[in-house]
Amino acid sequence: MPVSPSSAAKKPRPPASSGSDRRPLLAPPIEAPRLAIQVIERMMTLLDALAKKSEPVSLKELSQSSGLHPSTAHRILNDLVLARMVDRTEPGSYQLGMRLLELGNLVKARLNVRDAAAGPMRELHRLTGETVNLSVRQGDEIVYVERTVSERSGMQVVRAIGGRAPLHLTSTGKLFLANDDTRAVRSYAMRTGLAGHTPNSITALNQLEQELDEVRRLGYARDNEELELGVRCIAAGIRDDSQSLVAGLSISAPADRANDGWLQALADTARAISSSLGYERTAEA
Repeated sequence: MPVSPSSAAKKPRPPASSGSDRRPLLAPPIEAPRLAIQVIERMMTLLDALAKKSEPVSLKELSQSSGLHPSTAHRILNDLVLARMVDRTEPGSYQLGMRLLELGNLVKARLNVRDAAAGPMRELHRLTGETVNLSVRQGDEIVYVERTVSERSGMQVVRAIGGRAPLHLTSTGKLFLANDDTRAVRSYAMRTGLAGHTPNSITALNQLEQELDEVRRLGYARDNEELELGVRCIAAGIRDDSQSLVAGLSISAPADRANDGWLQALADTARAISSSLGYERTAEA
């Protein structure tokens, strides 16, 4: 039997809450990009605070100078310690870490090398008519930071080109590997698997070690179509005032134009750039 609307049970309405019973609305969540930027800003605030002090700084002082809550500052500092950007000298005290020095020296070396190499690279290009490259090591790869190439309108210098290649497949990369000890070379081989790009690529550890012995004996390195078929390359090292190998200077050319007659000019140019960086050749070098 149908129920009439008048007799239908009505659901009781909940009692209206007073203003004091109302819960505050939740703030919208912070978007991920903004949250990441906020973390970086706080990290930089702490690093700047540490940079102003020559002695280790306590968590309490860092919290006060940065305006961050102690728990927030402590959490970020722990992450910076793990990244070696901050050192914990004793419980509750911090100072800038060695990783910052390493990164700073890397940037300094790259900037100095590029500035010092620009003119000599142009002259080497004029003498050879071929592409001249300046490369630095970054982990298990080389990075091309400057290149001088021929164009119809004359010579063009391309800065910070950013191309990368495995160490064992490039002439400059072999210079850096030859500068490593046996353990480091074998560790590199384990990490990378010595993957090849062409039939000429070195893909066996014993072959690589023989090649590096030859590089140490000669003082320069070759890429015999190992990265790209039809392209050969020779490289000489550039060192700074600390005697460290900081870059490689190389000449790349089509295989049928590659010429050992460039070796002396290449070595002289690399030596001139090294001298401008404060390098002094020792009797053993």
